[in-house]
Amino acid sequence: MSEPMIKEMYINLFDLLLTMAQATDLVSPKIHNHHLQVAYIVHNLANEMNLSPDKKDDLVVAGALHDIGALSLREKLQILTFEYKETWKHTELAYALLKLFDPLIYVAEIVRYHHCRWDDEETMAGESPDLKLASNILHLADRVAVQINNKQHVLGQVQRIRDRIKIESGKMFMPDLVDTFLQLARKEYFWLNTVSPSLPSILKHHVALKSIKLDMNGLAGLTNLFRKVIDFRSRFTATHSSGVAAVAEAIALKVGFSRRDADKMKIAGFIHDFGKLAVSTEILEKPASLSRSEAYIIRCHTYFTFRILEPIPDLYEITTWGAFHHERLDGTGYPFHLTAQDLSLGSRIMTIADIFTAITEDRPYRKRMPPEKALSNLQRLAARGKIDPGITSLTRKHVEEINQVRLSAQQSATSEYSQLLQLPGPPIP
Repeated sequence: MSEPMIKEMYINLFDLLLTMAQATDLVSPKIHNHHLQVAYIVHNLANEMNLSPDKKDDLVVAGALHDIGALSLREKLQILTFEYKETWKHTELAYALLKLFDPLIYVAEIVRYHHCRWDDEETMAGESPDLKLASNILHLADRVAVQINNKQHVLGQVQRIRDRIKIESGKMFMPDLVDTFLQLARKEYFWLNTVSPSLPSILKHHVALKSIKLDMNGLAGLTNLFRKVIDFRSRFTATHSSGVAAVAEAIALKVGFSRRDADKMKIAGFIHDFGKLAVSTEILEKPASLSRSEAYIIRCHTYFTFRILEPIPDLYEITTWGAFHHERLDGTGYPFHLTAQDLSLGSRIMTIADIFTAITEDRPYRKRMPPEKALSNLQRLAARGKIDPGITSLTRKHVEEINQVRLSAQQSATSEYSQLLQLPGPPIP
């Protein structure tokens, strides 16, 4: 009989979603803090317009997530162009992803239309006035943010940005909203906060989104959304976290974890590569050997997974299980060079789940290997004191069952990926 899921977690939704925005904005200095800047600008505009607390909350979350549908660095940089017109792909993909988590359904609608012009009556025909207003607020905030040049003092740019927005009054933007912005733009603190290195702290101080109660199923649903945002940027990674999560859960049950802890292990698998949001798709899909600088970027991803998720207390154990998957028992792993005494059973399981899954997947630089070869690699690492020998032996004993679990999870992820992007998914052996 499975263990009942009786304990719930109180997770601050904004704190959790802010982590995704921070990770995404690490991919290039050119978009540093872009999502956070948009969230902050939206928050101020909503305050000036005296919107209700719920409407402000939805807008701030939409600001923090508005470009998650832009998969490649090239696309992310193109969107920074003020009048960029090929916007449908990333907005529709963001909408398709966000609506998968029920508390974000209305946010998904706002994001879907956040590049619609105010004078475009056709695209949003039939949508509510509230949605049209919300999406236009997000549009204006986004277009203000993209005009800020980080190489110049922000106060010297205010007049130029005000003039550019004013030109679009009644065309790209709602006239009353433009007037509100022009009044807000007169306040120096607004601009100084927008470009402040302390913007995450400023946002947390000013934005008090209510915590939401999540049981394990709810947390799994949210982190499964994270998994898709992380993995679906490349066909080579589209099924990776689903496979790692399934293998980690299966091994955890074999080791003797309770049903609840095995569920937590699965969630850790969903977020173990969270820091790869800071790695460009161009690097993930590079068919040749990585340059030294590219290898450094890849090597940072587990550091970002840990540091970005670390401040969320209820996720700390899950975060350590996921983030330490490149550590090794003899201290030769990265980025913290932890040793056996520092690595929990959960972290050791995740390491083996990640290695086994990665070896049995295609990569741009090599073809997948059969499970037998994956086991041989695990045994060599265990013999050299790198990974846990007991978990390795258990994996070998149950390899057919564990591999079948991986296949099933990754086939499901392939189907999700193909439907979402309407592209052929990666082949699963």
